[in-house]
Amino acid sequence: MNILILGYGKMGKIISEIAEERGHTIVAKITSDNREQLENLDASSVDVAIEFSQPESAVDNLSWAINHGIPVVCGTTGWLEHKHEIEQLTLSKGGAYFYASNFSIGVNIFFKVNRYLAKLMDEQHDYGIRMEEIHHTEKKDAPSGTAITLAEDIINKIDRAKRWNLDTESVENGHNVLISAKRIDKVPGTHSVTYSSDIDDIEIKHTAHSRKGFALGAVLVSEWIKDRKGILSMDDFLSF
Repeated sequence: MNILILGYGKMGKIISEIAEERGHTIVAKITSDNREQLENLDASSVDVAIEFSQPESAVDNLSWAINHGIPVVCGTTGWLEHKHEIEQLTLSKGGAYFYASNFSIGVNIFFKVNRYLAKLMDEQHDYGIRMEEIHHTEKKDAPSGTAITLAEDIINKIDRAKRWNLDTESVENGHNVLISAKRIDKVPGTHSVTYSSDIDDIEIKHTAHSRKGFALGAVLVSEWIKDRKGILSMDDFLSF
């Protein structure tokens, strides 16, 4: 395939390397410094766009791809207040848009385990719910998109969990999902969910060892989405 990279930070570079190893061609690598190249790019030469930029650039990048009929795979977090706009644009243009807060296959298995455990804990009112996420110091948004996905899945399964709070915020009651977000140099990503009572704790945890799992997942999704249409997710890709 011919792949357009929108955002060429650390993730963009690893995605490019893996895509080329798998026989694909990178037609352009767009950053905030050379975004004007998009105006001269032949969109018909692009099979798929992969968007891993910054929150302030994501909406413009996604809109450009969708408006030019290019299927787009997005892993940027921190911009989701505009997600509905992108979904509506996708539908109106008959395009293909895929968003995931995390493209790691292992993390998406972890998501499924989290949903199953939350369903089991719905009636266990003695357990408080807390989460911890740890990322590298260059990550701008907190909590991470992965942590928000985990928290929202818990809230959807547990009636007493009404919202999530960062641990820097005041908590209205003990039934909210409390998230601790830490930033430590050179940490790819760790997420844990803990249910605590006076008697015991139940914990599930995912620890990433590198960014390669996220990047490979994004490339695999790009290969899969090429001839598809609509608003798509990792549940579609993995058939969860």
